[in-house]
Formats: sequence, structure tokens, C-alpha cells
Amino acid sequence: MNSKKYTVGIDFGTLSVRAAVVDVSDGRELASAAVDYEHGVIDSFLPGTSEPLPPGTALQDPSDYTKALETLIPRVIESAGIDKNDIAGAGVDFTACTLIPVYADGTPLCLTDRFRKEKNAWCKLWKHHAAQPYADRINELYAESGGHWLDSFGKVISSEFFIPKVWQTLDEAPEVYRAADYFIEACDWIVMLLTGELTRSYVLASYKAEYSDEEGYPPDSFLRMCDPRLEGLFATKGGGRIVRTGEVAGRVTAAAAARFGLPEGCAVAGGLPDAHVGGFPLGITEPGDMFGIFGTSSCYFLLGEERRDVPGICGCVKDGILPGYYGFEAGLCCFGDHFAWAAGRICPPEYAAEAERRGISKLRLLIEKASELKPGECGLLALDWWNGNRSILVDNELRGLLVGMTLGTRAEDIMRALIEATAFATRVITENFISHGVPVRRIVAAGGVPRKDPFTMQLFSDVLGLPIEVAATSQAAALGDAINAAVACGAYGSLPEASAAMKAGTEAVYLPDAGRKKTYDRLYAEYVKLHDWFGRGGSDVMYVLGEIGAGV
Repeated sequence: MNSKKYTVGIDFGTLSVRAAVVDVSDGRELASAAVDYEHGVIDSFLPGTSEPLPPGTALQDPSDYTKALETLIPRVIESAGIDKNDIAGAGVDFTACTLIPVYADGTPLCLTDRFRKEKNAWCKLWKHHAAQPYADRINELYAESGGHWLDSFGKVISSEFFIPKVWQTLDEAPEVYRAADYFIEACDWIVMLLTGELTRSYVLASYKAEYSDEEGYPPDSFLRMCDPRLEGLFATKGGGRIVRTGEVAGRVTAAAAARFGLPEGCAVAGGLPDAHVGGFPLGITEPGDMFGIFGTSSCYFLLGEERRDVPGICGCVKDGILPGYYGFEAGLCCFGDHFAWAAGRICPPEYAAEAERRGISKLRLLIEKASELKPGECGLLALDWWNGNRSILVDNELRGLLVGMTLGTRAEDIMRALIEATAFATRVITENFISHGVPVRRIVAAGGVPRKDPFTMQLFSDVLGLPIEVAATSQAAALGDAINAAVACGAYGSLPEASAAMKAGTEAVYLPDAGRKKTYDRLYAEYVKLHDWFGRGGSDVMYVLGEIGAGV
């Protein structure tokens, strides 16, 4: 065991950054803290301008990340009551693909006077869906090309990924594209600020930019088909050493130590996407093990023994979750956002007053009332596409749907239908894996919802017909970062060894109820009919509504 005793996990989410100080001997969390971003998600107007942003735009100010980190690290170390010099390593994760155009020294273009008012110079957040036309064109050209480099990534690319976001920048703001020395994941940018070195996370490059050890990045021949100006993208603006999980990306520089509060020379592990890192502390070790991170969106990761080309998933990457296995990814674009929408938009005044009187949130009240209904009692069925579909249709132009409304429909009925819809959508994903030869044997859940909302977890178990284990940690991503850092700093020789010693325990287990599952099987069959009709070409009404709404 390394003489140093602690690592720090740093988890950059959609609206805030969280950190945890962890004892490397057993994974015990000494302290955790969070700091919100000043500007949050920029989706209406660019700061300092009155120019409305196009639909689907989701930007962020990268200075929000650094300001938050400057406050967060000293705070969490002080709360832990340790000598910061006993911190041996730090690990970082980030929402992905969250993309920043930067100069060679790491300065984001949006922080310069020249590009401050150009929207394409800003950080494109993971849920930036305004690049959907570019993703659509990539998918069309891929189908025509007869290529195979997307086969392991569901054969379809999403607007949430690297190439569509870069192509949008090139097409709409070529001066930004020319000026940028690099397009860099926000996670790799933070690692660069800490270490002074430009590196690329293997996991981020693989799942979000379709990199593979065998073939590298997508070929220039295809990029030329998209736009001749994209040729050489990865050789120039995508440069940087690829760093594997558990490897050292670099060490904290003197300047970074003074700025952020970590000790100089502290090992910094290669960065990771925010959801992928959650497998380390959740006891995911065998083929068929699946874990879900339930947050603003939901992400699902499954271990497999061999490569399988599963349509509509986000990726199948060797060593993508744990070394020696293939890591499969899928997910929902809208999960916590879904329920927050309901609490904010459909909660009647008398419910709001009740929530205030009882000292609980409107969201908690609506879920409580929804939990009192029996399966099917609400009389509603929903499609959960409030923010598009990530898996398995991979179409961010799709829209949500509610069927069965009457004059007697109540807010709790709608909330119940929305929760059920996310569970049905998850079942579509698991059945897609199973039908393509990738078994799903158990599910471990992490995030705020699994620990705070037993009703939703029981409902998921009933719909899926599978046990759901809830991990005993509120900081799965930060703990995963700390485990990654424990390997990078030499405290352990491998990720499995570190995970075995530092993983979180199990807080609860939900088992499916046969009676409720029978009812949900009937509802699920109807959900699939709607899913396929509106998502597979039966009706184009959702696209037409989008065009009309956008003034097309």
C-alpha cells in the first residue's frame, strides 16, 4: 500500500461539480461537497447578448467549471480534516460529450474578446441537440458508404457525440473551427489544467468519438464525404496522448496546486465520462452485470464477454468499463429532467400549498401520490421522449406523448405514467441487448433517485422482471474517480483489486412482484406499439410538429 492515504474524486455533472475525499484502504468517504455552476445550462440567450439561441442549444461557460473547482477542493479537504499533502491522487469525470474549442495553451475561445459573442465558440454540453441535422447526415452517409467503423456503436451516431458537434461548428462558424487548435472534451480540459499536459481519455474517445485500438478514429475518407474541410480533424484538432483507465495522465503542477488546492505532484488519473466511472464502486465484475446511473438522464452499462454489434446502443468498447470485458452503453435522454418537468409544469396550486405546508418538494409530493395508484389505474400511457430518444432509436427529434387523458386526469396520474414510461424504455433497452446475444442478469442502481425513491425502484423491478440492487453511496461517480485515482497513484495494482477493496455496499434490494409484472407486461406491449409507430416510421407527426414550431 502506498504511504499516502487518500484520493479525491471530482465529478462534474450537468449543473454542479461534486467531490469526495476517500480513504484508499477501504473506500470510506471522509467528506463530500458540491458547488453549483454560476450560469447553469445556457439555452435561451448567450450571456451578454440579446440573441435568442436556436432550439436544442445547450451551452455552458467553462469558467463556471474552474471557479467552482477553486472553491470546492479546499472546502472538501477542510471538511475531511486531513493534511492535503496526504492526498496521493485525483480522478476526474465529466458529462459527455461536453466539447470545448480551445487554443493550444488550453484557453477556451469563448473566453476571448474575439469569440465571446459567437455561440459556436462556447462549450457544447452533452445534451446540446442543435447538432441533430449533422448527426442525421452522418448516418445517411454512413449507410451509403458501406463502412463498418460505426458497427460497434449501434450503427447510428447521436447529436450528443463529438463529430456532429464539431461539424456544426465548422459549418456555422468556420472562423471558430480554423482558430481552434483543439476540440477537447471538458473532462480532458480539466485534466489538462491540472497537469499542464493534453491527453485524451480512452473511454471518452471510444464512446463519444468512435475511437478503437484497431482502427483509430473514424477515417478521413469518411470525413471528406461529410465535408472536405473535416479531413485531418483527428490528426490535428483531435490530437493528444490516449490514456487508459487507471493510468497516470500527469501530475498536478505548481500553478494548478496554487489555484485549485491539490498538492503539487499529486497523480491525476486519465479522465472518464461521468456515468461510466460508476461501475468501479458498484461491484460490477461479471458478464451480465448491468449498472444504471439515474440522474438528469439515465445511463446503463453492461459487461459482456465478447463484442456484439447491437443496433441503437451508444457503444461496445473493449475495456470500456473494466479491463478484459466489453462494455456496452445505452440510456435515456430524459430521466430526472422528466420528473422535474412534471413538478414544475403540472403541479396544481393546492398540491404546491400542501407540499409547502408539509415541508417537502412538489416533486416528492407528486411521486408520493403516484405511488398510491395501482399499475394501470392512472389510465395513461406515455412515451418518454421529452428530450428525444438516446437508445435504441437514437433520434433527438422525437417528442413525448401521453395517451388516455380525460377530464378526470390528475397530476399524479401523469407522474405515474411518466415514471412507468422510463421503466418501459429501459425494458426496451434490456430486451434489445438480450435479443442480440448479450445477457442481462442483475442490475445495480446508483444516483439520487435509487436512494431517495423506493417506489420508482420497485416499479422498475416489476417492469423489468429483474432484481435491482441499490448501492450504499450517494457519490458513486466521485467514489469511482477516487478508485481510478488509487490505481493511478500506485495504491493498488489493478482496477479489480482497487474496486474489491473500495467498493460501496448494498443498501437495498428490490425484487419483482409477479402480479404487478403481469399488468405491466400488458402495458408494455402497448408501449412497444406506440414506440414503434411513432419512432420507426409509422407516423412523422413529431417531426412535422417540430418543423412547424421552428417556423419551417
